[in-house]
Amino acid sequence: MTLKSTLLAGFSVLAFAMPAFADITIDDAYARSSGMSAKAGAAFFVIHNSGAEDDQLINATSDVSKLVELHTHKDMGDGVMKMMHVPEGFTIPAGGEHALARGGDHVMFMGINEGFAQGDVLTVTLTFEKAGDITVDIPVDLERKDAPMMQHGKMDHGNMADK
Repeated sequence: MTLKSTLLAGFSVLAFAMPAFADITIDDAYARSSGMSAKAGAAFFVIHNSGAEDDQLINATSDVSKLVELHTHKDMGDGVMKMMHVPEGFTIPAGGEHALARGGDHVMFMGINEGFAQGDVLTVTLTFEKAGDITVDIPVDLERKDAPMMQHGKMDHGNMADK
């Protein structure tokens, strides 16, 4: 076997062994909590999928809190929005994107170990069905003024004190 064919074979193995996360990118990430004494916080970002197949965000982990879950808000029909865990995660369509935004889908941190301070950076590992694990450094931005997608005054956070 020549050096050229050996190198070609080696590169071919590496190309097929690399995870598909090159198709998944994370944009405009930030995290926030309601203050230094808050016991919960959330992360928001846009997931882009440049691949030819849908992928699914199925989990998120971080050492910043006791529990990390994928959450959404559901209209309970009486004007109250309830925050809830989404165990199946979120679909990121092929050639499309899925936004995790305030008042909608998000990564929820419950039982925060230390309060989030402006400028902190949280390390979060996102697990995708096809792309596998992608670790993202998410800056804390307590000053961001994104318009919430629903009215927080009528939100039922469930029994988050027990988490």
